[in-house]
Amino acid sequence: MFLYRFREILTHTAFRYRVAVPIYCLMPDHLHMLWHGLATTSDQLVALRYFREQTGRSLQRVGYRWQKQAYDRVIREKEIDENELRTLVEYIARNPERAGIVAVDAFAEYAYTGCLIPGHPDLRLFQTDSWDRIWRAIGYDKRTDGFRRPDPRRA
Repeated sequence: MFLYRFREILTHTAFRYRVAVPIYCLMPDHLHMLWHGLATTSDQLVALRYFREQTGRSLQRVGYRWQKQAYDRVIREKEIDENELRTLVEYIARNPERAGIVAVDAFAEYAYTGCLIPGHPDLRLFQTDSWDRIWRAIGYDKRTDGFRRPDPRRA
C-alpha cells in the first residue's frame, strides 16, 4: 500500500533535511502536508524536491505520477504562531470531510491523515493532548537543531 511507502520516504526526508510534519493528509488524487523546519539549515524546498523524486519512483511503479506543477508555499517563522499553526493543521485535517470522503466532524477517523516528527514515533493526531505533545516535540527539536542530545546521566 502506498501509505506505508509514503511514510517510509517521509521519515527519511524528515531526518535527512531536519523537518517535522505536524500533519499530512493523503487524498485520493492529491496530498496536503505541512512541514516545519527544525534547524537553521533546514531547506524545505530542497527536502520537497527529494521527497517528490523518491515518491515519484514509487508512484511510477504502479502507473501514476505527481502533477508537474504542485503548489508549494513556505510559511516564514514571523508569519505564524502556535494558534495559526493549529488552525492550519485543522484545515488540512478537514480536507476529507470537505471532499465528502468522511462525515462532518469524522475527519479524525480518516486513515490517511497523520503526523511525523522525527524521533517521536508515538505521536498521533487527534488525541486529547496530541497538539501539546507535537508542539513540545517540535520546540525541543528546534532548540537542539533537530537532533537529540545524549543524556549525560545515562552515559
